[in-house]
Amino acid sequence: MRIIVTIKQVPDPDIPPGHFKVDEAARKVVPPPGVAPVLNGYDANALEAALRLKEQVAGTTITLVSLGAAQARDALKRGLAMGADKAVLLDDPAFAQCDSAATAAVLAAAIRKLEGADLVLSGRQASDTDAGQVHLGVASLLGLPGLTPIQRLSPAGDGAVRVERLVEDGHQVLEVRLPAVLGISSEVYEPRYPPLKGIMLAGRAQIPVWGTADLGLTPQHLQPRRLLRRLYVEQREAQVELIAADSPAEAGEQLALKLREAKLI
Repeated sequence: MRIIVTIKQVPDPDIPPGHFKVDEAARKVVPPPGVAPVLNGYDANALEAALRLKEQVAGTTITLVSLGAAQARDALKRGLAMGADKAVLLDDPAFAQCDSAATAAVLAAAIRKLEGADLVLSGRQASDTDAGQVHLGVASLLGLPGLTPIQRLSPAGDGAVRVERLVEDGHQVLEVRLPAVLGISSEVYEPRYPPLKGIMLAGRAQIPVWGTADLGLTPQHLQPRRLLRRLYVEQREAQVELIAADSPAEAGEQLALKLREAKLI
């Protein structure tokens, strides 16, 4: 089985809120100094799902694909250290302003250049935008069935996988014919820690870089479908009023009156 896992490097979601800054003029998040970006959590879950399939299905190979700047190599090398076989970085100045639709077009072109796959796995969404659109766009552009969010999958034989797709009140059990694109959630696949041997091998790995010319893309493919008008951190003001009373009962009565005046109850 040939598996492609698309991954993204994102700002560390565990940074303190005070370190999160936005350049409103450039409409970009400003990376906090001294804090390295990390592999998107859901993408790590997708890679873990691929690695478990590799352990179950002989001859399975895993190729990682990431669209990002040169520093995205760190996320790719972490994936290689975990057990992926190959990686490709998609880096070109023309990719800098890609929205979800353009990102899907670039990833789909890379998957075609890799001569496709039996299974394309992605995280259900990225922690920096929470959009959850790219993997479904890839499925549409490749003409493949796309299902999301998936909490579990296993080989079903005869060119198919069995999946558990999350729905509002539980999950569906479906059998999906391959090739297909799946968006993996985080309920089951806790990512493994890379072993020391894997880290050492990944450190020496050669990761090819593909740009627009390699993928046969034109400016029309990268044209944003939406316009980001403003990106900003909302400013909130908090006010506190202490209620002085001679007893808890009196304090509760005054609190209830103030909440009623504010039309909160």
